Amino acid sequence: MAHPLAGQFAVEASARRLRAYRYVVERTMRALGGWIALTPELSAKLLLGRHVWDLAQHCDAFGRRLPELRAPAQVSEPANADVVALMDALEVPEAPGETIERLVGVYEVLKPHLVAVYRDHLARANAVYEPPTRLILARCIEDEARHVAAGAVILRHLTVTPELAERAVDRRRALAGLLAAAGGVGGEGLPVPPAPEPAVPEGAEEGHELIRLERAVAAWPFPPGLEATLRSFGDALARRETDGVRRWLAPDCAWDAAATALESASFGAHRVVALARVGAHRLVKQRLDGPGGTAVVQSRWVAGDGGWRAVAVEVVRRERASPSGR
Repeated sequence: MAHPLAGQFAVEASARRLRAYRYVVERTMRALGGWIALTPELSAKLLLGRHVWDLAQHCDAFGRRLPELRAPAQVSEPANADVVALMDALEVPEAPGETIERLVGVYEVLKPHLVAVYRDHLARANAVYEPPTRLILARCIEDEARHVAAGAVILRHLTVTPELAERAVDRRRALAGLLAAAGGVGGEGLPVPPAPEPAVPEGAEEGHELIRLERAVAAWPFPPGLEATLRSFGDALARRETDGVRRWLAPDCAWDAAATALESASFGAHRVVALARVGAHRLVKQRLDGPGGTAVVQSRWVAGDGGWRAVAVEVVRRERASPSGR
């Protein structure tokens, strides 16, 4: 008969579980970090950026615990090949228009599962012999539950049409099937996920805050004269009117490289998507959209006796329309 204080996990089994957790968390952390630059929606971008740091801390905590379990430090190991397939599928959506798929995979499938797995492990971990593991799990549960709540708010904010909602359902169904096939991240089956809490869960306010930040940029704080200047400058860029563009350039502003990047393109609309103050200068990003695809032009402006003039202009992103027009 086992000793009543022995607990349910042998040292080797505990180390194996932590390596499996670390594998999934490390890959999720790397995915979120890579998606930040690919995600156009500000609220979703901020969500990913905030949670990367938490996941890095989880990875480090699991890795530091391993030597105390007589295992090499900072090692990640998938529970089985199906877990690898799950994480491969999770990382697939990388197009700017696939934010829904990215968030559903992480915040509606993986992270709720992690909360359930960590809670199950915590409930069965020995309180006498495994307090370090229990402390790590408690911290991870708190963070992941907060992430899930914030992610739910952002997803509700983004899935505003039946088509987007259907995409979310399809993505959730596909990844849930892969998760079940893997037997969960630990390969030992799927624990019962926590029941939804009736009150607004902690973390939901974080999501609302990110949405407020997203909406706050609807009216940019233009200094006097700059908004009209940018409107004229954007019109000239969209129409590829060289003289109209050069009208707003400072004498030493290089334009040829940007002009080459935009040549043979057809744009019908433009808008300011970023504005920042850098000393006496204003750094501006304008997005051009049209049959030719999209482009983002970054310019730096300074006010003088003749009004605002651009002292630097570059095309920081160019996406051409596909041949099918889709």
